Amino acid sequence: MRFFKDISLSAFTAGFVSVLVGFTSSVAIVFQAAQGFHATPAQTSSWMWALGLGMGLCSIVPSLWLRKPVMVAWSTPGAAVLATAGLAGGFDMADAVGAFLVSSALITLCGVTGWFERIMQRIPVAIASALLAGVLARFGLQAFAAAQTALPLVLLMLAVYLLGKRIAPRYAVVATLLVAILYVAARGEMSGASITFDYAVPVFTMPRFTLAGTVSLALPLFVVTMASQNLPGVAAIQAAGYGGPDGIPVSKVITLTGVAGLLLAPFGAFALNLGAITAAICMGREAHEDPARRYTAAVSCGAIFVVIGTFGAAVTGLLTAFPKELVIAIAGLALLGTIGNGLAAAVRDDATREAALITFLVTLSGVAIAGIGSAFWGVVAGALALFVQQYGRRTA
Repeated sequence: MRFFKDISLSAFTAGFVSVLVGFTSSVAIVFQAAQGFHATPAQTSSWMWALGLGMGLCSIVPSLWLRKPVMVAWSTPGAAVLATAGLAGGFDMADAVGAFLVSSALITLCGVTGWFERIMQRIPVAIASALLAGVLARFGLQAFAAAQTALPLVLLMLAVYLLGKRIAPRYAVVATLLVAILYVAARGEMSGASITFDYAVPVFTMPRFTLAGTVSLALPLFVVTMASQNLPGVAAIQAAGYGGPDGIPVSKVITLTGVAGLLLAPFGAFALNLGAITAAICMGREAHEDPARRYTAAVSCGAIFVVIGTFGAAVTGLLTAFPKELVIAIAGLALLGTIGNGLAAAVRDDATREAALITFLVTLSGVAIAGIGSAFWGVVAGALALFVQQYGRRTA
């Protein structure tokens, strides 16, 4: 099989780092969302089964089929919306599942009609690059901010990364992660108390469709998933060079995430969408020098997600045993190249430089208005700036 010929240590490590970053940074929010709907421990475990299976298969199958890195993740801002709305609105699991189905149906509609992809194609490259850089730059900042609480660890990781980039660039992230794990293990900073080896069992919940659930849960979940997750996800695809007619078919992948959501929503898959941060890790040069072989990083990531879904409690405990500073630092270092490339593309053209910088800064600020994250407002601000600066000039 071609996959086993194309796979490399750096690609597998990129997939593992993607899981480590994407999972540990937001799994607590997913648990809070489940608790907000009064989920039992069995139902919470079922959420992890459904999400792991959905993310894994939606990443593995198209990546192997297209030979391109397709990354699918859960909607972290969507989980945050659910965690807040569930507690405030008095909804239960049946209401939640009904909302998940409505949101997934709307996502499927966006994919089938192709309107979302057509909108993204009209966004200038500079704005899209600035959007991606703004989303990822927060992880770069957090990587160095982690030195406030774990200075020796961060300095060690930075030193290993820089030496690795000089000696063996392809394995710089691999070496950094291994040294960091050995360091924290030697210091006894790995917590294994929460690791239990149990299979995750799917639990079916009959949906209940209500107007209140649609307005308070389904529509906000749909909007933040499209604006705060799929939008930067498409930007990551374009920035990595996998856009265009011969690239990743965005509409078809979004349709796939919507259909998977419809099938898995009764078991707890609240929203599946294109990955942005995880995609940037698997689509970058750190995964593999050859863009044609980076799909193996996405497949590796998807396979690990399937394992998470199968052994939910055990893998959750294992991944959350890493110190948060290690996770933050490895994410920031792994994304340095992508952040730099995004910024370079954003400011390359004098005509769009200021609009791109506005997009970058608004996105980086993390501002949320009307429950919609900064990624959406960064694009809006940059587009308005570009309109004011450019309108009428080409025809004058």
